[in-house]
Amino acid sequence: MKKHFYLAAVSAMIFQGVHAQEGNVSWEIAGDKITTEWAAAVDPSAPLPEYPRPQMVRENWSNLNGLWDYAISPVNAGTPAAYDGKILVPFAVESALSGVGKRVGKDNNLWYRTSFTVPRSMRKQNVLLHFGAVDWHAEVFVNGQKAGEHKGGYDPFSFNITELLKGRGEQELIVKVWDPSDDGPQPRGKQVKDPKGIWYTPVTGIWQTVWLEGVPESHIADVRNTPDLDASEIRVAARVENGEGNQLRVTVLDKGSKIAEQTVAVGEEAAIALTNPQQWSPSNPYLYDLKIELLRNNKVVDAVDSYFAMRKISMEKDSKGVQRMLLNNEFVFQYGPLDQGWWPDGLYTAPTDEALLFDIQKTKEMGFNMIRKHVKVEPARWYYHCDREGMLVWQDMPSGDLGNQWNPRPGVTGVGTDRERTAESEAIFRTEWKAIMDAFYNFPSIVVWVPFNEAWGQFKTEEITEWTMEHDPTRLVNSASGGNFHPVGHIIDLHNYPEPVMPRPDLFGGTQVITLGEFGGLGLPLEGHTWQDKDNWGYRSFDNKEALLERYSEYMGMLEKLIAGGLSAAVYTQTTDVEVEVNGLMTYDRKVIKLEPATLKKLHQPLYRVKVQ
Repeated sequence: MKKHFYLAAVSAMIFQGVHAQEGNVSWEIAGDKITTEWAAAVDPSAPLPEYPRPQMVRENWSNLNGLWDYAISPVNAGTPAAYDGKILVPFAVESALSGVGKRVGKDNNLWYRTSFTVPRSMRKQNVLLHFGAVDWHAEVFVNGQKAGEHKGGYDPFSFNITELLKGRGEQELIVKVWDPSDDGPQPRGKQVKDPKGIWYTPVTGIWQTVWLEGVPESHIADVRNTPDLDASEIRVAARVENGEGNQLRVTVLDKGSKIAEQTVAVGEEAAIALTNPQQWSPSNPYLYDLKIELLRNNKVVDAVDSYFAMRKISMEKDSKGVQRMLLNNEFVFQYGPLDQGWWPDGLYTAPTDEALLFDIQKTKEMGFNMIRKHVKVEPARWYYHCDREGMLVWQDMPSGDLGNQWNPRPGVTGVGTDRERTAESEAIFRTEWKAIMDAFYNFPSIVVWVPFNEAWGQFKTEEITEWTMEHDPTRLVNSASGGNFHPVGHIIDLHNYPEPVMPRPDLFGGTQVITLGEFGGLGLPLEGHTWQDKDNWGYRSFDNKEALLERYSEYMGMLEKLIAGGLSAAVYTQTTDVEVEVNGLMTYDRKVIKLEPATLKKLHQPLYRVKVQ
């Protein structure tokens, strides 16, 4: 089954410069900012060609990424009569790799146009048009007819376009996008129209893969895999379109060999017992394969491949009465970097899949076992790589509608303040947060959901946290990372710069796990690797690597003592420099690793050896 993850990974010519030619249309990287080494490997005829949905794989698919027409026009204008030029999808229009490098803003729409032919293998099937992510409001037209619309910048969506297709020739696809950035209430993470400090360049439009998929009329639309480690059982539920009266056959495979199988009626959940299952962890990222088949009269009508891991995330008091975060029923100190997921050339979008994997692998080499994905959601392949590499993930909800105040200090005893949001703003948040949790439910690497960060738009904290816990009871919920503490959720999470500290373990009666959601921010600007020539910053800046390492080493000694005192997890700011922030362990272009991975790993090992009874 693993081979399917790389279906149609087109052998692309490696471009030695920043200029390439596709037919009579040229493409080159826009602007004069720094770039990663992978920028030169971007093939405009086949950017990001890998299969985009590794948790539900079909062979019958076609990638639509490439050079499309684009236009930026006023919001009250209709479909453009002429287009402004070419844009490389799926890179946001503001990015260098898009070949455009222009801003859009709330007063304009961004239009896309391309054409495609339906592959022969799909001609007798239903054709689904998939978008990995479009920021923010997308309207989609096929051959002049509206296929649908979607609001949400971080969750995947699709439309059945079968009835809109015309014959076997070329089909026209037009996408209209409106994104108000920080002028609207929608989730946007770190994007602002006036980037500075910890706030970055806007990301508008398509920023993940666009693709076609052929499916039968009766087909598997979604799969939900839930491991139960204590019962040595995997539960599998599938949503089926037009599958009434049919059956589902679920097969578990271990390294290609069938080890268990169960057939249930459509609408029922399969519960499959496993004998002495391997447990997934950072030290043993063991994955089992799944095949889910839709049966009609014992004949296979549709099939998808998936995978799962046997792992459990939970909490329990230690012998001193302090709540501890457990992995597979054992205390494992979770330590990792704050990972913003930004790229100097692609902004939200990594130049290549190799680049997407690079950050995870380097984080692992540095001796971290966790990543906090900060107010951004990644493409599904990023979580797939975390699953394979053995990286725990804390997943933030992207922030939006900012404005309320908060108290971040560890001795706070009062309840934090909530923001008053409009009904529209609240509905947008709830819709997208649910969509994100549903879309990424199957990835075992994700162990914590974080609905709010530092009171950035934080509202109805107790209600939202309880709703999140009910929607996904298989993970822990960190209600408000960094402050605005409420007696709700599994985790209380302090931010403190630069040195590590921790909240009182008895806060709110000692009912929550104690964590340090951000600290550090030690900066080191390196000439030739910065977003701008001057006025870069970190929370605490250094002139050389030696001084930086000395201070970081001191913090590791402090952190070790905090673990013994009740700390279950910590997050260091941050994986890479981002725009004017130079407090990364790597430069923004990923060309310099500021502190040697082997040195960091040696410093981190004592953190995982602290004994907790």
